[in-house]
Amino acid sequence: MSQSLVSISVRVYPNAAGNEVTGFNDGVFRVKVTAPPVQGKANRELVAFLGKTLGISKNRVSITRGHTTRNKLITIDGLSEADVKERLLPGA
Repeated sequence: MSQSLVSISVRVYPNAAGNEVTGFNDGVFRVKVTAPPVQGKANRELVAFLGKTLGISKNRVSITRGHTTRNKLITIDGLSEADVKERLLPGA
């Protein structure tokens, strides 16, 4: 049984030079991904990147809202909100 379901807001910047979390402003994580925004490639890259960065399986990360826009609501299964923030923004 998982600890919790956490939802975070993410603004995605596709076609970047590398995958990275670039910041957190106004409750929104800013994430760059290398994949282009065509045929769901950027979405798949985002889910895989967040899973890897959070140290969880990518099937525990899902896009709840915003499949076709840069602004997305992401649901993460099994981590607390504090854990998510700490892992995405180390040292912040």
